[in-house]
Amino acid sequence: MNEAMSRDWPSLQDIRDTARLLAPHINRTPLMPWTSPTLARVLGSGTQLHLKLELFQVTGTFKARGALTWALSLTPEQKARGITAVSAGNHAIAAAFAAKAIGAPARIVVLKSANPLRLALARDLGAEIVIAENGPEGFAICDRLVKDEGLTFIHPFEGRNVALGTGTLGAEIADDAPDLDAVVIAIGGGGLASGAARAIKLLRPDCAVYGVEPVGAASMRRSFDSGAPVKLDKIDTIADSLAPPMALPYSFGLARAHIDDVVLVDDDAICAGLAILQAEARVAVEPAAAAGVAALMGPLKDRLAGKRVGLVICGANIDGATYASLLQRGLRHLPPRA
Repeated sequence: MNEAMSRDWPSLQDIRDTARLLAPHINRTPLMPWTSPTLARVLGSGTQLHLKLELFQVTGTFKARGALTWALSLTPEQKARGITAVSAGNHAIAAAFAAKAIGAPARIVVLKSANPLRLALARDLGAEIVIAENGPEGFAICDRLVKDEGLTFIHPFEGRNVALGTGTLGAEIADDAPDLDAVVIAIGGGGLASGAARAIKLLRPDCAVYGVEPVGAASMRRSFDSGAPVKLDKIDTIADSLAPPMALPYSFGLARAHIDDVVLVDDDAICAGLAILQAEARVAVEPAAAAGVAALMGPLKDRLAGKRVGLVICGANIDGATYASLLQRGLRHLPPRA
């Protein structure tokens, strides 16, 4: 572990201060008990589930927390020049929201593959949108905007500001349900899971934190295995919010120190989780938000049976046609009834 980097990890006081800073702008999302007949069959009736409903956040995902933390840290000169970001969609919405909240212009680079609903939502918030063919091109465009026009780059998952923002979510969970045995959080680049896990471990050291990744985008799992951040050669998952091509040092280091394990789930299981959340929690979510349910049915089934478990439902920005297709796929892959 890089000692200098670990000294820069958020303290509990830092996270509390950030929560007060964000409070006028975002929602403190509910943590609700959830009874799922399907998961009771899989895990046993003694398992107690709680959903952290972050899909009700102001931008439809947790991303608003980190992006706004970045934006509120800018100097007046930086605000005047504006911000930029690169995203497959959700971070674009959050960055546009954050720029609007502080009165700054935003030029957001969005990948061509982004869900059209997310693109429309970012535009509705006033951002100028630049389309990139892929992630490397998107980051290159942002680099040019920073260098040539002096824009501030708001990273989608890396850095202290992201961890401060997502740490507020972890603190809310630990405060609202101090007796949880475990919290399950989806992992893309790790910005959500690492910051939330930091806060949970500071407040409730005995609470386990599990990360969940798609099999087709397992950058954090491979990074844990290798002991250093890795870059993927190929991405293949429906969960585009969990599909950055690499892990990066800050979020990896924070995750490695605070997350007990990272497990993998396939796309069929994610779709089944999405179908269960629709039928039994009455929420319509994007694939990333269903990854935790998939993990409870598979790799975490034995470890969390009979436990008190929190699940972060991280977002719901998805168009109707795509959602309907994934829901039908999920219904075909539900666990069999006894």
